Amino acid sequence: MNQLDCIIVGAGPAGIGMGNVLQDLGVTEFVILERGEVGSSFLLWQKEMRLLTPSFTGNAYGMLDLNAVTMNTSPAYTLGTEHPSGREYAAYLQAVATFKELPIETGIDVISVRKTASGFQVETSKGTKLAKHVIWAGGEFQYPRLDGFPGADLCLHTSLIQDWTQVESGEVVIIGGYESGADAAIHLARLGKKVQVIDRNGRWHVKGSSDPSVELSPYTKDRLRDISSTGHATFVNGYTVYRVEAAGDNLYDVYCEDADGNTMMLQTGHAPILASGFKGSITLIEDLFEKDEQGRVLLNTKDESTITPGLFLVGPGVAHGNLLFCFIYKFRQRFAVVGQVIGNNLSLEMPMLDTYRKEGLLLDDLSCCGEECKC
Repeated sequence: MNQLDCIIVGAGPAGIGMGNVLQDLGVTEFVILERGEVGSSFLLWQKEMRLLTPSFTGNAYGMLDLNAVTMNTSPAYTLGTEHPSGREYAAYLQAVATFKELPIETGIDVISVRKTASGFQVETSKGTKLAKHVIWAGGEFQYPRLDGFPGADLCLHTSLIQDWTQVESGEVVIIGGYESGADAAIHLARLGKKVQVIDRNGRWHVKGSSDPSVELSPYTKDRLRDISSTGHATFVNGYTVYRVEAAGDNLYDVYCEDADGNTMMLQTGHAPILASGFKGSITLIEDLFEKDEQGRVLLNTKDESTITPGLFLVGPGVAHGNLLFCFIYKFRQRFAVVGQVIGNNLSLEMPMLDTYRKEGLLLDDLSCCGEECKC
Protein backbone atom coordinates (compact mmCIF):
# COMPACT_ATOMS: atom_id res chain seq x y z
CA MET A 1 0.00 0.00 0.00
CA ASN A 2 1.48 3.34 -1.07
CA GLN A 3 1.97 5.99 1.58
CA LEU A 4 0.79 9.49 0.67
CA ASP A 5 2.63 12.60 1.77
CA CYS A 6 -0.57 14.03 3.24
CA ILE A 7 -4.28 13.39 3.73
CA ILE A 8 -6.65 16.33 4.19
CA VAL A 9 -9.93 15.41 5.85
CA GLY A 10 -12.77 17.65 4.67
CA ALA A 11 -13.51 19.53 1.45
CA GLY A 12 -15.01 22.70 2.85
CA PRO A 13 -13.29 26.10 2.71
CA ALA A 14 -10.47 24.93 5.02
CA GLY A 15 -9.83 21.73 3.09
CA ILE A 16 -9.99 23.38 -0.34
CA GLY A 17 -7.84 26.29 0.81
CA MET A 18 -5.29 23.96 2.36
CA GLY A 19 -5.24 21.79 -0.76
CA ASN A 20 -4.42 24.84 -2.87
CA VAL A 21 -1.48 25.69 -0.63
CA LEU A 22 -0.04 22.16 -0.73
CA GLN A 23 -0.33 22.21 -4.50
CA ASP A 24 1.36 25.63 -4.72
CA LEU A 25 4.22 24.46 -2.49
CA GLY A 26 4.92 21.42 -4.65
CA VAL A 27 3.31 18.63 -2.63
CA THR A 28 2.01 16.15 -5.20
CA GLU A 29 1.17 13.01 -3.26
CA PHE A 30 -1.87 14.13 -1.27
CA VAL A 31 -5.61 13.61 -1.29
CA ILE A 32 -8.64 15.42 0.13
CA LEU A 33 -11.28 13.09 1.61
CA GLU A 34 -14.89 14.28 1.83
CA ARG A 35 -17.83 12.24 3.08
CA GLY A 36 -20.36 14.28 1.11
CA GLU A 37 -19.43 16.68 -1.67
CA VAL A 38 -17.34 19.83 -1.87
CA GLY A 39 -18.96 22.47 0.33
CA SER A 40 -21.47 20.05 1.88
CA SER A 41 -22.02 22.10 5.05
CA PHE A 42 -22.95 25.16 3.00
CA LEU A 43 -25.40 23.17 0.90
CA LEU A 44 -27.34 22.44 4.11
CA TRP A 45 -27.90 26.11 4.95
CA GLN A 46 -31.40 27.55 4.85
CA LYS A 47 -32.00 29.23 1.51
CA GLU A 48 -32.28 32.61 3.28
CA MET A 49 -28.93 32.36 5.11
CA ARG A 50 -25.97 34.37 3.84
CA LEU A 51 -22.27 34.65 4.64
CA LEU A 52 -21.72 37.31 7.29
CA THR A 53 -18.44 38.70 5.95
CA PRO A 54 -18.94 40.72 2.76
CA SER A 55 -17.40 39.63 -0.52
CA PHE A 56 -15.97 42.30 -2.78
CA THR A 57 -13.85 42.25 -5.89
CA GLY A 58 -10.45 43.30 -4.61
CA ASN A 59 -8.03 41.40 -6.81
CA ALA A 60 -7.26 44.44 -8.97
CA TYR A 61 -5.97 46.19 -5.86
CA GLY A 62 -3.83 43.29 -4.70
CA MET A 63 -6.34 42.35 -1.99
CA LEU A 64 -8.21 39.14 -1.38
CA ASP A 65 -11.96 39.03 -1.30
CA LEU A 66 -12.74 38.46 2.39
CA ASN A 67 -14.44 35.17 1.60
CA ALA A 68 -11.77 33.85 -0.77
CA VAL A 69 -9.83 30.79 0.36
CA THR A 70 -6.98 31.12 -2.12
CA MET A 71 -5.17 33.77 -4.11
CA ASN A 72 -6.48 35.16 -7.41
CA THR A 73 -10.09 34.18 -6.70
CA SER A 74 -13.09 36.21 -5.63
CA PRO A 75 -16.53 34.87 -4.68
CA ALA A 76 -17.90 38.36 -5.37
CA TYR A 77 -16.61 38.32 -8.93
CA THR A 78 -17.52 34.68 -9.53
CA LEU A 79 -20.98 34.84 -7.96
CA GLY A 80 -21.91 38.49 -8.47
CA THR A 81 -23.10 38.97 -4.91
CA GLU A 82 -21.79 40.57 -1.72
CA HIS A 83 -23.20 38.10 0.81
CA PRO A 84 -23.33 34.67 -0.87
CA SER A 85 -25.87 32.04 0.11
CA GLY A 86 -24.68 28.63 1.19
CA ARG A 87 -25.41 27.11 -2.20
CA GLU A 88 -23.61 29.96 -3.96
CA TYR A 89 -20.56 29.66 -1.76
CA ALA A 90 -20.43 25.89 -2.29
CA ALA A 91 -20.45 26.62 -6.05
CA TYR A 92 -17.42 28.89 -5.57
CA LEU A 93 -15.54 26.17 -3.66
CA GLN A 94 -16.44 23.62 -6.33
CA ALA A 95 -15.23 25.97 -9.06
CA VAL A 96 -11.89 26.46 -7.31
CA ALA A 97 -11.47 22.71 -6.78
CA THR A 98 -12.27 21.98 -10.44
CA PHE A 99 -10.04 24.70 -11.86
CA LYS A 100 -7.09 23.68 -9.69
CA GLU A 101 -7.75 19.98 -10.35
CA LEU A 102 -7.42 19.17 -6.67
CA PRO A 103 -7.25 15.44 -5.83
CA ILE A 104 -10.58 15.03 -4.05
CA GLU A 105 -12.34 11.78 -3.23
CA THR A 106 -15.99 12.28 -2.27
CA GLY A 107 -18.42 9.91 -0.60
CA ILE A 108 -15.73 8.70 1.81
CA ASP A 109 -16.36 8.74 5.53
CA VAL A 110 -13.27 8.81 7.76
CA ILE A 111 -13.81 6.36 10.60
CA SER A 112 -10.57 6.66 12.56
CA VAL A 113 -7.03 8.01 12.46
CA ARG A 114 -4.21 6.08 14.12
CA LYS A 115 -0.60 7.19 14.61
CA THR A 116 2.00 4.73 13.34
CA ALA A 117 5.78 4.62 13.39
CA SER A 118 6.00 6.08 9.88
CA GLY A 119 2.96 8.36 9.88
CA PHE A 120 -0.76 7.67 10.04
CA GLN A 121 -3.21 4.92 9.23
CA VAL A 122 -6.57 6.36 8.20
CA GLU A 123 -9.52 3.99 8.20
CA THR A 124 -12.31 5.04 5.87
CA SER A 125 -15.61 3.66 4.64
CA LYS A 126 -13.76 2.62 1.48
CA GLY A 127 -10.64 1.07 2.94
CA THR A 128 -7.36 2.00 4.60
CA LYS A 129 -5.06 4.85 3.55
CA LEU A 130 -1.55 5.61 4.79
CA ALA A 131 0.03 9.06 4.99
CA LYS A 132 3.03 10.83 6.48
CA HIS A 133 0.85 13.76 7.59
CA VAL A 134 -2.85 14.33 8.29
CA ILE A 135 -4.56 17.72 8.17
CA TRP A 136 -7.93 17.80 9.90
CA ALA A 137 -10.25 20.22 8.07
CA GLY A 138 -13.48 18.49 9.00
CA GLY A 139 -15.24 21.68 10.04
CA GLU A 140 -17.08 22.96 13.09
CA PHE A 141 -20.67 22.68 11.87
CA GLN A 142 -21.28 18.98 11.44
CA TYR A 143 -23.06 17.82 14.57
CA PRO A 144 -25.83 19.94 16.17
CA ARG A 145 -25.70 20.36 19.97
CA LEU A 146 -28.86 18.70 21.26
CA ASP A 147 -27.91 17.89 24.85
CA GLY A 148 -27.72 21.27 26.57
CA PHE A 149 -30.68 20.76 28.94
CA PRO A 150 -33.57 18.36 29.67
CA GLY A 151 -36.10 18.57 26.87
CA ALA A 152 -33.63 19.78 24.23
CA ASP A 153 -34.73 16.82 22.13
CA LEU A 154 -38.19 18.42 21.91
CA CYS A 155 -36.68 21.45 20.18
CA LEU A 156 -35.92 21.92 16.49
CA HIS A 157 -32.29 22.76 15.76
CA THR A 158 -31.75 25.57 13.24
CA SER A 159 -29.67 23.27 11.03
CA LEU A 160 -32.71 21.02 10.47
CA ILE A 161 -34.77 23.82 8.93
CA GLN A 162 -34.22 24.23 5.19
CA ASP A 163 -36.58 27.15 4.62
CA TRP A 164 -38.00 29.53 7.24
CA THR A 165 -41.35 29.61 5.41
CA GLN A 166 -41.78 26.04 6.69
CA VAL A 167 -42.46 27.47 10.17
CA GLU A 168 -46.24 27.84 10.15
CA SER A 169 -46.81 28.99 13.73
CA GLY A 170 -47.32 32.71 14.27
CA GLU A 171 -45.29 32.71 17.52
CA VAL A 172 -41.85 31.19 17.97
CA VAL A 173 -39.32 30.97 20.82
CA ILE A 174 -35.64 30.85 19.84
CA ILE A 175 -33.08 29.54 22.35
CA GLY A 176 -29.69 31.14 21.72
CA GLY A 177 -28.95 34.65 20.51
CA TYR A 178 -25.68 34.36 18.65
CA GLU A 179 -25.48 34.47 14.84
CA SER A 180 -27.72 31.50 14.01
CA GLY A 181 -30.34 32.55 16.57
CA ALA A 182 -30.30 36.17 15.42
CA ASP A 183 -30.48 35.08 11.78
CA ALA A 184 -33.51 32.91 12.55
CA ALA A 185 -35.20 35.80 14.35
CA ILE A 186 -34.58 38.14 11.42
CA HIS A 187 -36.10 35.85 8.81
CA LEU A 188 -39.06 34.83 10.95
CA ALA A 189 -39.80 38.46 11.85
CA ARG A 190 -39.70 39.38 8.17
CA LEU A 191 -42.37 36.71 7.65
CA GLY A 192 -44.55 38.45 10.23
CA LYS A 193 -43.95 35.93 13.04
CA LYS A 194 -43.83 36.99 16.69
CA VAL A 195 -40.39 35.93 17.88
CA GLN A 196 -38.86 35.77 21.35
CA VAL A 197 -35.10 35.19 21.54
CA ILE A 198 -33.59 33.96 24.83
CA ASP A 199 -29.85 34.38 25.37
CA ARG A 200 -27.79 34.19 28.54
CA ASN A 201 -25.24 36.74 27.30
CA GLY A 202 -27.35 39.20 25.38
CA ARG A 203 -24.87 39.34 22.52
CA TRP A 204 -26.91 41.98 20.69
CA HIS A 205 -25.71 44.44 23.36
CA VAL A 206 -21.99 43.63 23.03
CA LYS A 207 -19.98 46.42 21.39
CA GLY A 208 -16.31 46.82 20.63
CA SER A 209 -15.06 43.45 21.81
CA SER A 210 -11.34 42.84 21.42
CA ASP A 211 -12.31 39.57 19.76
CA PRO A 212 -14.89 40.17 16.99
CA SER A 213 -15.83 36.50 17.01
CA VAL A 214 -17.75 36.89 20.30
CA GLU A 215 -20.13 39.63 19.17
CA LEU A 216 -22.65 39.83 16.38
CA SER A 217 -21.37 40.82 12.96
CA PRO A 218 -22.15 44.29 11.56
CA TYR A 219 -24.21 42.59 8.84
CA THR A 220 -26.44 40.99 11.49
CA LYS A 221 -26.66 44.17 13.55
CA ASP A 222 -27.85 46.08 10.48
CA ARG A 223 -30.59 43.51 9.85
CA LEU A 224 -31.64 43.50 13.51
CA ARG A 225 -32.07 47.26 13.33
CA ASP A 226 -34.25 46.80 10.26
CA ILE A 227 -36.70 44.57 12.15
CA SER A 228 -36.57 46.42 15.49
CA SER A 229 -39.29 48.86 14.50
CA THR A 230 -41.71 46.12 13.44
CA GLY A 231 -42.33 44.88 16.98
CA HIS A 232 -42.13 41.28 15.77
CA ALA A 233 -38.97 40.37 17.69
CA THR A 234 -38.36 40.49 21.46
CA PHE A 235 -34.93 39.78 22.95
CA VAL A 236 -34.79 38.31 26.45
CA ASN A 237 -31.37 39.10 27.88
CA GLY A 238 -29.57 37.32 30.73
CA TYR A 239 -31.70 34.19 30.99
CA THR A 240 -30.59 30.58 30.60
CA VAL A 241 -33.02 27.90 29.48
CA TYR A 242 -32.79 24.96 31.88
CA ARG A 243 -35.76 22.82 30.77
CA VAL A 244 -38.34 22.40 28.00
CA GLU A 245 -41.51 20.36 28.50
CA ALA A 246 -44.31 19.30 26.17
CA ALA A 247 -47.58 20.78 27.40
CA GLY A 248 -49.92 18.96 25.01
CA ASP A 249 -51.80 20.12 21.90
CA ASN A 250 -48.55 21.26 20.25
CA LEU A 251 -47.69 23.46 23.22
CA TYR A 252 -44.25 23.72 24.78
CA ASP A 253 -43.21 25.25 28.10
CA VAL A 254 -39.75 26.84 28.15
CA TYR A 255 -38.30 27.35 31.64
CA CYS A 256 -35.57 29.97 32.14
CA GLU A 257 -33.49 31.35 34.98
CA ASP A 258 -31.32 34.45 35.34
CA ALA A 259 -28.07 34.87 37.28
CA ASP A 260 -29.99 35.92 40.42
CA GLY A 261 -32.13 32.78 40.43
CA ASN A 262 -35.27 34.46 39.11
CA THR A 263 -37.28 32.07 36.97
CA MET A 264 -39.57 32.61 34.01
CA MET A 265 -41.70 30.35 31.83
CA LEU A 266 -42.61 30.99 28.22
CA GLN A 267 -45.18 28.96 26.30
CA THR A 268 -45.10 28.49 22.55
CA GLY A 269 -47.23 26.67 20.01
CA HIS A 270 -44.23 25.61 17.94
CA ALA A 271 -41.28 23.44 18.91
CA PRO A 272 -38.69 25.89 20.28
CA ILE A 273 -35.97 26.73 17.77
CA LEU A 274 -32.61 25.62 19.14
CA ALA A 275 -29.69 27.86 18.13
CA SER A 276 -27.18 26.17 20.42
CA GLY A 277 -24.38 25.66 17.94
CA PHE A 278 -22.52 22.53 16.94
CA LYS A 279 -20.00 20.00 18.12
CA GLY A 280 -16.97 20.09 15.85
CA SER A 281 -15.99 17.05 13.83
CA ILE A 282 -12.70 16.92 15.71
CA THR A 283 -14.51 14.89 18.39
CA LEU A 284 -13.88 11.89 16.12
CA ILE A 285 -10.13 12.07 16.82
CA GLU A 286 -10.03 14.05 20.05
CA ASP A 287 -7.74 11.49 21.68
CA LEU A 288 -4.97 12.67 19.34
CA PHE A 289 -5.14 16.23 20.68
CA GLU A 290 -4.41 17.75 24.06
CA LYS A 291 -7.01 20.20 25.43
CA ASP A 292 -6.99 23.11 27.88
CA GLU A 293 -9.37 23.64 30.82
CA GLN A 294 -11.96 25.23 28.50
CA GLY A 295 -11.88 22.21 26.22
CA ARG A 296 -10.09 24.01 23.39
CA VAL A 297 -7.62 22.02 21.33
CA LEU A 298 -3.99 22.80 22.15
CA LEU A 299 -1.65 23.33 19.21
CA ASN A 300 1.97 24.29 18.83
CA THR A 301 2.89 27.49 16.99
CA LYS A 302 2.58 25.65 13.66
CA ASP A 303 -1.00 24.43 14.31
CA GLU A 304 0.23 20.90 14.97
CA SER A 305 -1.05 18.65 17.73
CA THR A 306 1.09 18.96 20.85
CA ILE A 307 0.93 15.20 21.44
CA THR A 308 0.70 13.77 17.89
CA PRO A 309 3.44 15.06 15.57
CA GLY A 310 2.35 15.28 11.94
CA LEU A 311 -1.32 15.91 12.75
CA PHE A 312 -2.51 19.46 11.99
CA LEU A 313 -5.74 21.38 12.52
CA VAL A 314 -6.96 24.00 10.05
CA GLY A 315 -10.20 25.96 10.08
CA PRO A 316 -12.17 28.04 12.56
CA GLY A 317 -11.30 25.75 15.47
CA VAL A 318 -7.69 26.97 15.47
CA ALA A 319 -6.90 29.04 18.56
CA HIS A 320 -3.72 30.22 20.25
CA GLY A 321 -4.31 31.49 23.75
CA ASN A 322 -6.53 34.56 23.47
CA LEU A 323 -6.18 34.65 19.71
CA LEU A 324 -9.08 33.01 17.91
CA PHE A 325 -8.95 32.38 14.17
CA CYS A 326 -12.46 33.14 12.97
CA PHE A 327 -14.36 31.53 10.14
CA ILE A 328 -12.72 32.27 6.77
CA TYR A 329 -11.53 35.81 7.52
CA LYS A 330 -8.56 34.95 9.75
CA PHE A 331 -7.82 31.26 9.59
CA ARG A 332 -6.63 31.19 5.97
CA GLN A 333 -3.49 33.01 7.16
CA ARG A 334 -2.47 29.70 8.72
CA PHE A 335 -2.67 27.45 5.64
CA ALA A 336 0.85 28.33 4.48
CA VAL A 337 2.18 27.90 8.02
CA VAL A 338 1.04 24.27 7.98
CA GLY A 339 2.18 23.82 4.40
CA GLN A 340 5.64 25.13 5.23
CA VAL A 341 6.11 22.51 7.96
CA ILE A 342 5.01 19.70 5.66
CA GLY A 343 7.17 21.00 2.83
CA ASN A 344 10.20 21.15 5.11
CA ASN A 345 9.54 17.60 6.27
CA LEU A 346 9.47 16.53 2.61
CA SER A 347 12.62 18.59 1.79
CA LEU A 348 10.80 20.76 -0.79
CA GLU A 349 12.21 24.13 -1.91
CA MET A 350 8.82 25.98 -1.85
CA PRO A 351 9.55 29.27 -3.73
CA MET A 352 5.85 30.16 -3.45
CA LEU A 353 6.29 30.85 0.26
CA ASP A 354 7.66 34.29 -0.57
CA THR A 355 4.48 35.06 -2.51
CA TYR A 356 2.30 33.94 0.37
CA ARG A 357 4.30 36.09 2.77
CA LYS A 358 4.05 39.10 0.43
CA GLU A 359 0.28 38.65 0.13
CA GLY A 360 -0.12 38.52 3.91
CA LEU A 361 -1.14 34.88 3.86
CA LEU A 362 1.67 33.51 6.00
CA LEU A 363 1.01 34.52 9.59
CA ASP A 364 3.91 32.66 11.19
CA ASP A 365 4.66 35.10 14.02
CA LEU A 366 2.23 35.02 16.92
CA SER A 367 4.34 37.18 19.23
CA CYS A 368 2.16 40.22 18.53
CA CYS A 369 -1.05 38.42 19.38
CA GLY A 370 -2.39 38.95 22.87
CA GLU A 371 -5.66 39.68 24.58
CA GLU A 372 -6.22 42.90 22.64
CA CYS A 373 -5.02 41.60 19.29
CA LYS A 374 -7.29 42.40 16.33
CA CYS A 375 -5.08 41.15 13.51
